[in-house]
Amino acid sequence: MSGIRYFFKSFMLWELLTGLRLTGRYLFRKKFTVQYPEEKAPQSPRFRGLHALRRYPNGEERCIACKLCEAVCPALAITIDSHRREDGTRRTTRYDIDLTKCIFCGFCEESCPVDSIVETRIYEYHGEKRGDLLMTKEKLLEIGDKVEAQIAADRAQDAFYR
Repeated sequence: MSGIRYFFKSFMLWELLTGLRLTGRYLFRKKFTVQYPEEKAPQSPRFRGLHALRRYPNGEERCIACKLCEAVCPALAITIDSHRREDGTRRTTRYDIDLTKCIFCGFCEESCPVDSIVETRIYEYHGEKRGDLLMTKEKLLEIGDKVEAQIAADRAQDAFYR
């Protein structure tokens, strides 16, 4: 009995008609395409975008050169060099993130004990050459200075989840 049913279904192109019915159902519905440059898609407060280094309110950089972010990075995208200051604290002389290697996993952000390295909501960036996507300490601090208000707001909202 099932063999006869299979024969008639294949002879009458039943699968094709089922597919066309599904296509026709969605053909006249309202589309939900986002017109990108004019419209922005909604974004989660936990979105992981471009990296930034933060500063303390007195202007000093937060990074204490513990190198945990460099150690935990699965893509080996972070390079840190440090020196010891006269007062005994360590600070970075070089903090580079190669965005061509970075997989935006967020491990660097989670491992930082002083909340120095963060991933912002910035997703509109590009590079025309490989060197354009090498984020140096100066670039990261500049990004952090620009979006510090947004970072602080996200941290305050994220405190409810932790």
